[in-house]
Amino acid sequence: MKVGHGGWRLREELLTHAVLLPLGLLEAFPFFWMIGTSLKTLPETVHFWPWPASPQWSNYSSVWHDPSVPFGRYLFVTAVSSLSVTASVLLSALGAGYAFGVLRWRGQGLVFGLYMATMMVPFEVILIPNYLTILKLHWTNTFWALIVPWAANVFSVFLVTQAFRGLPRDFQEAAMLDGCGHFAYLRKIAAPLVSPALATAAIFAFLGSWNSLMWPLVVTDDTRMRTIEMGLSSFVQAESSNVHLVMAGSVIALMPVLLLFLAMQRRFIEGLAAGVKG
Repeated sequence: MKVGHGGWRLREELLTHAVLLPLGLLEAFPFFWMIGTSLKTLPETVHFWPWPASPQWSNYSSVWHDPSVPFGRYLFVTAVSSLSVTASVLLSALGAGYAFGVLRWRGQGLVFGLYMATMMVPFEVILIPNYLTILKLHWTNTFWALIVPWAANVFSVFLVTQAFRGLPRDFQEAAMLDGCGHFAYLRKIAAPLVSPALATAAIFAFLGSWNSLMWPLVVTDDTRMRTIEMGLSSFVQAESSNVHLVMAGSVIALMPVLLLFLAMQRRFIEGLAAGVKG
């Protein structure tokens, strides 16, 4: 009995889902366990079953109003610095990506290659030079120290450059014939067309800034300028025996990033696909 093309395709899809579904559940289990544990009482945390018999939503209130760890202030500092870093990264990636991906100039390939090579430099190598620069500028314990060193991102430039290179050359030529300059073409035509790549760059920039721990530890010692990761680290040390409260604090720190990803996941996937294709 012969199996048609549609039958083979159906079997292939079923096999793919049969393999990916258990792997997806296994990958997501720690996240669901964290949420479930954050809603448990302390005695319940010794049990493996992830969901509590009676959810304790008051755990979040206890964590939020803990006088030793002002989560509200930490979230404010982290949100301001992360949003500022994201905006700066998008602007720098848009400008550099346009210069590398659309314009044509002598030495472009060499400059782009050297710029990409900086991705190989470990963060630890530039940590001390960056700190000395911040120290000379008297920016310690300020938002400038948390924002300016990360205002440009090599990966984001690469991603946006690849997206620009994927645009048909006819678009630019037609725009120039209609009287558009480079800035008008970038703002009205090119930037909207590469929005998936920009969304991907935004997510990575926001995530990197939000989860940053080492750099804020180096450039801040004022408790009012602590980020959420620094606050969570202090909270874990103070409440290490109260696993349910530690998990509640972790959920609070994770939720903004998760909501951002859920809101932009379609463009995020499109941007990654475009970058790989380019």
